[in-house]
Amino acid sequence: MTFIVNDNCIRCKYLDCVEVCPVDCFYEGANMLVIHPDECIDCGVCEPECPVDAIVPDTEAAAVKWVSFNREYSEQWPNITRKRDPLEDADDWKDVKDKMAHFDAAPGTGD
Repeated sequence: MTFIVNDNCIRCKYLDCVEVCPVDCFYEGANMLVIHPDECIDCGVCEPECPVDAIVPDTEAAAVKWVSFNREYSEQWPNITRKRDPLEDADDWKDVKDKMAHFDAAPGTGD
């Protein structure tokens, strides 16, 4: 098992999760985060930290498609280990569902 990030994170990027991760397996895109599934140690401490429920175990049926997505972008984007402020309009987006149309594949800044 591993944990992954789904599209609930898009346009929010609260970053509460990166601060508690003991292995620094989060990677930052322009408007979301991903978890490298091969680096995640399945501890689960990040899951309850996410205020938009974007982090789920890959054992959930809806999460399966996100494993390869997380792997792909974690190998392209910079690592992030420190919490910063969320995106400016994150609160406006936190309850929006099906946000994939708003995904930006550009890398974030990382640490």
